[in-house]
Amino acid sequence: MTRALIVGGGVGGPIAAAALKRAGLEPVVYEAHSGPGEGLGAFLALAPNGLAALRTVGMLERVRAAASFPTTRIEFVNGSGRRLGLLGGEDHLPAELRGVTINRAALQRAVADSAVDQGIRIEYGKRLAHYTESGSGVVAEFTDGSTAEGAVLVGADGIHSAVRRTLGPEGPSPSYVGLLGIGGYSPAVDAQPTPDATTRMVFGKRGFFGYQTAPSGETYWFGNLGHSRLTREEIAAHGDDVWKEYALELFRGDLPDITRIMRACDPAAFRPLGIYDLASLPHWHRGRAALIGDAAHAVSPASGQGASLAAEDALVLARCLRDIRTVPEALAAYEQERRDRVERIVAEGRRRGAQKAGSANPAALLLRDLTMRVVFELAARFGSHAWIHDYRVDFESRAATSEGNQR
Repeated sequence: MTRALIVGGGVGGPIAAAALKRAGLEPVVYEAHSGPGEGLGAFLALAPNGLAALRTVGMLERVRAAASFPTTRIEFVNGSGRRLGLLGGEDHLPAELRGVTINRAALQRAVADSAVDQGIRIEYGKRLAHYTESGSGVVAEFTDGSTAEGAVLVGADGIHSAVRRTLGPEGPSPSYVGLLGIGGYSPAVDAQPTPDATTRMVFGKRGFFGYQTAPSGETYWFGNLGHSRLTREEIAAHGDDVWKEYALELFRGDLPDITRIMRACDPAAFRPLGIYDLASLPHWHRGRAALIGDAAHAVSPASGQGASLAAEDALVLARCLRDIRTVPEALAAYEQERRDRVERIVAEGRRRGAQKAGSANPAALLLRDLTMRVVFELAARFGSHAWIHDYRVDFESRAATSEGNQR
């Protein structure tokens, strides 16, 4: 049986392992950390296209059980609370494919446990140093001195991918999109709850804020703050309390619920992270190695598609390795099939993010709100985002190279 080495045990790695096992390969996952993301505080949305991919690899039920609540609609308002648009509504979909919000640690645990249940080996504490390859195989070398050998290597190790540094050192680095991200969980406060299964997104005067009320009354929230690029050390030097006051000041004058929610949250939630994307690499594969997920095409959180795209990648990659004669041909076919869709979504995420920083110019804010109302009205009327959420990978169909060659 052909062994596949998967570097990265976050979200994409275990999903890729499950897909590759279904394709007849023997996958092994190598993760640098000591476990599947324990203690991660961030949360994310899983869209119908990502949930459909999880269903294909037998992980959907466990992931849905770990989810916090359904999120099937997004209500957009300006800083004064005036509605700009409402998107979503997934009643036409099977209940199991309707969007959810899930804590990232819970998602990583769910896909890792599901992979193990499917007989897949995950080795923790294995940080990749580099890899080498020959015509017949690839050898991964880890920082603890151990090695692993297989026929193909998959980099599912995120935006700062060690696999990418070896595969394509000449490629661009991730790009800062001009925003810092904060977020956390606040206990029940005196704030207007969001409608059922709906996230409220606020285009404030000087920042962007999103939140949803959990069934428990707790509020899941995040903020995007326009700011010049800072290193982690520069961010830490300010202290969490300083960042909390900075965020409160940015949203002063917007919906009072925003500051009520933030004041109830621990200062640790306000230490920001820079938001980056990776729009286009010269190539996602070389020889017997390929990249999936954020390692190949990191998307801004504004797209809501990071985890879902990684799951789609996993299915397409596995199908190509199953059906195409040689590994290099299969990896080339995978990239060819995925690149246009993914880069279009990366661009969409960056476009959405560009509206989040706000402005000190009232006229600019008025123009932004008018533009957003038109955009959301057209999207709601014509389903202009359906191409993202309605996409499905047909895993049972045969993959082919551009020349039509199959295994």
